[in-house]
Amino acid sequence: MTVLLDRPTAAATTTGPRRTAAVRATRDPFIDLLRVFGMALIVLQHWTIPVLSYDGVRLTTGNALSTPGVWVVTWISQVMPLVFFAGGAANAIGFGRTGKSAPRWLAERLRRLAWPLLPLAAVWIPLPHILLTLGVPPQPLDVGAKLTGQLLWFLAVYLIAVTATPYALRLHQRYGLWVPAGLAAGAVLTDVARFSTGVETVGYLNIVFVWLAVHQLGFLYAEGRLRHAWALAAGGFGAAALLVAYGPYPGSMIGLPGAEMSNMAPPTLAMLAVSAGQIGLAVLLRPWLLRLRTGRLLDWAGPRIMTVYLWHMPALFAVTGVVVVLLGVETPAPGSALWFAGWPLWFGLLCLVLWPLLKGFARFETPPALPYGKEGWGTALGATAMVGAGVLTLTVGGFAPGGGPFLAVIALLGGLLMTAPRAGA
Repeated sequence: MTVLLDRPTAAATTTGPRRTAAVRATRDPFIDLLRVFGMALIVLQHWTIPVLSYDGVRLTTGNALSTPGVWVVTWISQVMPLVFFAGGAANAIGFGRTGKSAPRWLAERLRRLAWPLLPLAAVWIPLPHILLTLGVPPQPLDVGAKLTGQLLWFLAVYLIAVTATPYALRLHQRYGLWVPAGLAAGAVLTDVARFSTGVETVGYLNIVFVWLAVHQLGFLYAEGRLRHAWALAAGGFGAAALLVAYGPYPGSMIGLPGAEMSNMAPPTLAMLAVSAGQIGLAVLLRPWLLRLRTGRLLDWAGPRIMTVYLWHMPALFAVTGVVVVLLGVETPAPGSALWFAGWPLWFGLLCLVLWPLLKGFARFETPPALPYGKEGWGTALGATAMVGAGVLTLTVGGFAPGGGPFLAVIALLGGLLMTAPRAGA
């Protein structure tokens, strides 16, 4: 996003490290639309599904999608597959059109991904300490501080995909569809090993296999080679239905409170199947979507997507702190008349809080336009490792008081400095 993905051009062909194929000069509004739609649905879901109550000491967070039978909604509302797919297309097109070396391209992408995290850290590192001093209850504050960081899991995984892009494109040019097929086979073997041995940590290999397979499908789209979308949609959703019906997989594609396992953490073969179904469905709808008059919306939303992603949960915690913790108003039972009646007010309050955050922090989506020295793989990968370590630290521990957030910011700054100009370069 401009933000998490570049704003891509229309379908293009890349031919390995030289990237000699021509790239169309216009953007692909379908990819832009997937990005904006995905982010809008993420925000809508995060703002809608919490079931919140406060007993004077502890904030309890439930999930409206835990309602029996509602899990099927997540086969569409869990849009991370579309975001990774759009990212793959954008990275293939962006890398192909720049003519820059792979290390320099990676360094520039790294700056765009990491720079918007600095204001988030600048606010959230001191904020818990200040609020504790002002008498805010520690447990609700801890929930908010940790979840704000945990939301960054996507950046940590997407950073892997971005780093792999130059190599993945070479494999794509050589083997085409066999690359995502091989990654899918890796996902199958990972789940077999996980469930047959009971070693849950084995499943985290699917962070690479599942999400890179989805990312790789974006390469096929970028070349105009993603054909038979109807078969991809039917096969993906059909396989997911069989895996849920006869396998060990839960029906929900998001983690639910009290569930024995999640299809997202780590991602499973069922998640990959739903990903294929979503991508096939999206490509089937592409002609209709391109007829929509979305140009002005995309132009406005594109440069603000990262800001919305990073700050929509802090907006939720601010409203929760006032309405639920301070005023003691619990969210109504999901699906009840009171829930539907109160939702517009709840959503309006959240938008009211997010708007000034959007106005204040969207400028950080564009990093300083500094010149680059001669980039090598050592520098680019070192910077990536530093930024990745910082993002991963925040994903695991959030911004809860302690040394973790400070170490994470030091790593982020270190990685960004490694991409900065060097004297004599």
